Amino acid sequence: MKHLVIVGFGGMGTYHVELVGAADGITVTGAYDISPDRMQVATEKGLETYQSFEAVLADEKVDAILIATPNDSHKDLAIQALEAGKNVVCEKPVTITSADLEAILTVAKKENRTFMVHQNRRWDADFLIVRDMLQKEAKIGNVFHIESRVQGANGIPGDWRHLKAQGGGMVLDWGVHLLDQLLFMTDSRIKTVSANLSYILGDEVDDGFTSIIQFENGLTALIEVGTTNYVKLPRWYVKGTEGTAVIADWDLSGEIVGPNRDVAKVEPKPIQAGQGLTKTMAPPSEESTTRSPIEKVEPDMPGFYDNFAAVLNGEAEPIVKNEEVHRVLRLIEAIFEAGEQQKVVHFQE
Repeated sequence: MKHLVIVGFGGMGTYHVELVGAADGITVTGAYDISPDRMQVATEKGLETYQSFEAVLADEKVDAILIATPNDSHKDLAIQALEAGKNVVCEKPVTITSADLEAILTVAKKENRTFMVHQNRRWDADFLIVRDMLQKEAKIGNVFHIESRVQGANGIPGDWRHLKAQGGGMVLDWGVHLLDQLLFMTDSRIKTVSANLSYILGDEVDDGFTSIIQFENGLTALIEVGTTNYVKLPRWYVKGTEGTAVIADWDLSGEIVGPNRDVAKVEPKPIQAGQGLTKTMAPPSEESTTRSPIEKVEPDMPGFYDNFAAVLNGEAEPIVKNEEVHRVLRLIEAIFEAGEQQKVVHFQE
């Protein structure tokens, strides 16, 4: 049984107690946080508490640590832990820049220790459905356009997430999830990146963004995060050569609409559209289309911490590979460049 200590026992830190508890071969034994109140919470959960980060690293019983602190501290804490002989799980975004991740990975290789990033949204049920559509082409044919959004009306959460120096903003907070999902489900090379960054709330970091990503295989993707949306658009909107799929939210509400191949196509009738008529934008006839519900897809991979424990035991390869995380960070940097300079960035793979 591998022993893991959580460093940074805030909201995400406490959530990891549940995540690790559901896995085999690894258990949470302790926690460290600079806040006495959070250490009291850890004690109440039956965890050993530490007086300093150095005390965690000095404990020979500890096999691994989870870093769940503000983004700007990840690099230094990870390097210290790796140099102390600990394996490391790091919350997302792993670092603020791709160069910082490269520095961590250099140390991990030198020390022969495992370093993995907790990109947990690869296991989201809605994502697995879209991934299945893209990779199998069975439900809506060849997928050529994907729109992936998360939207709310609560502004930027927390305190340090408003600060640029600490890696705040929505590109790094939620964008890293949506971009990781996108790159994980397609193996095509990125061609171009464009973006608009939102600063409506007056913070020094973005409160949302929209990015259009073009791939060399012809796939296009629109990625959008918003914190000023009182009416949300669908979580996913996916277009294929044989239909369109909409997933409204994480509850998996939505449908798949496609052509009915069992009947001859019925030409649509013109409809009144404002002050004119249109047949082009008329809805397809009911007899010419089929409608089916969104069906859940079971994961084809073990959970994150099951995989992490297996990697530590030399029994598996990481599901979240560091080269994939590095590619996402480089894409984030391209989005910032495209948004700040208002230009299309030609991505270098």
